[in-house]
Order: sequence, then C-alpha cells, then structure tokens
Amino acid sequence: MAQAHDVLIRKLREHSRLGREELAELHALSCPTRELEPNEDLIRQGDDPSVSALVIEGMVARYHLLPNGRRQYISFHMAGDMPDSQALFIDKMDHAVCAIGPALIASLPHKELIAAFNRHPPLAFAIWRETLIDAAIFREAITNNSARTMRARMAHLFCELFYRARATGLADDDSCRLPISLAQLGETLGMSIATVNRTLQQLRASRSADLRSGQLVVKNWSRLAEIGQFNPGYLHLKKPPV
Repeated sequence: MAQAHDVLIRKLREHSRLGREELAELHALSCPTRELEPNEDLIRQGDDPSVSALVIEGMVARYHLLPNGRRQYISFHMAGDMPDSQALFIDKMDHAVCAIGPALIASLPHKELIAAFNRHPPLAFAIWRETLIDAAIFREAITNNSARTMRARMAHLFCELFYRARATGLADDDSCRLPISLAQLGETLGMSIATVNRTLQQLRASRSADLRSGQLVVKNWSRLAEIGQFNPGYLHLKKPPV
C-alpha cells in the first residue's frame, strides 16, 4: 500500500516546487486512513469537517444531491487528489464526496495543515494551487456539458481522466482504471442511459476509446483528443504525460 505522505508529495510536485522543509512538514502530518465501500459517502452536503481527505487508492467523486434524489457528478479524484481541500477555507460543504468503487482515504487534520502553512507559506501555496486546479476542472466541466456535442462531452471526459491518470502514474500506455457505471457516466455528462450507450458505441466505432468492465482503453489518443476538443492547459501540469 502506498504511504499517504508519499502520495501527497508526488501529487503536489506535479505543479509546485517543494523544498526540504516543506517535505519535512508533509511527512510530519497525521494521516489516519479509512477504507470506503463503493458508493459510500465520505462527506455529505452541509458537513463541517475538521479534516481534509487525501485519496490513497481508488477513485472518489464530488457530486451535488438534487431534490429528486438524483446526483450531478461534478468531478472525479484519484490517488494524490484532495477532493475537499476547500473545507480549509469555507464553513460548510456545499457538495458531497463518495467512493467510485473501493477506495482508501487518508484524513489530514486542518489544525496540523494550518500550523504547517504558518511555518512554511510555500506549502500553503501548493495546497492552494491544488484548489485552483480543481476550480479550473469545474470550469471546463461547465463548458463541456453546455457547449459540446454528446460525443465530444464523453471524449473530453475520457481524455481528462486518462491524462490525469498518466500524470499520477496510474495508467498504462493505453488504459487506466475507471470504475464508473453507465448510470454515473450519464449523471456526469447530462445523458440518459440510452444516450450513454449510443455515445459509447460512437466512440468505439471511431476506434478512439472504449469503456468496459471499469477499464478505460484509449485506442487512438490523437483521435480521441480531436473528438473531445481536449486541450490540457487547464490542468496546469509541469510535465505533459501524453
């Protein structure tokens, strides 16, 4: 099992420089872990958490719960991500976070994080940069769901998740784990199950990508990126992984 401190350091180094003192602060953080079952909530809307979560293994999703019980999935988070780091700066969570498949989560106490920020501001900048990249992903998701065709929406989401998985070392040359159901895919992209199935068939026919049994296979990256109009600049990674 990966160590929580190493997972966090690897992720922050994707976009920030960390000196010896910052690394020592991260290694000193308390990181108790918790296993989540598929679809188990980590955070609920309205919670006021005293810790921030760090994904160690598996995948979690941020979502809004609608009055009719449906969900709107907003973003997906994999190893190294802090899906609720906003809780450091706001009083109440305005969204929920649940596991997508089994997941292992570490909890980083807010008091320890804030004390580390006060001692070493560059560490605070790195965590803040992580929340800014989250916000950039939100903005791209709004554009994706409102301005692109169904096929382009799905292709763009697949591009983003594969690109991020490659950056974090969670993908092979042409595939990565994506334990998302067709219903969850529809609740992410604003599609019915029938439309999800039809759109998947279109991507298969284009020989660009496929999703089966929780595995995303990218058959032709250039073609998939063209279909999805994918430009990874909004992810702000120092070293492009693809």
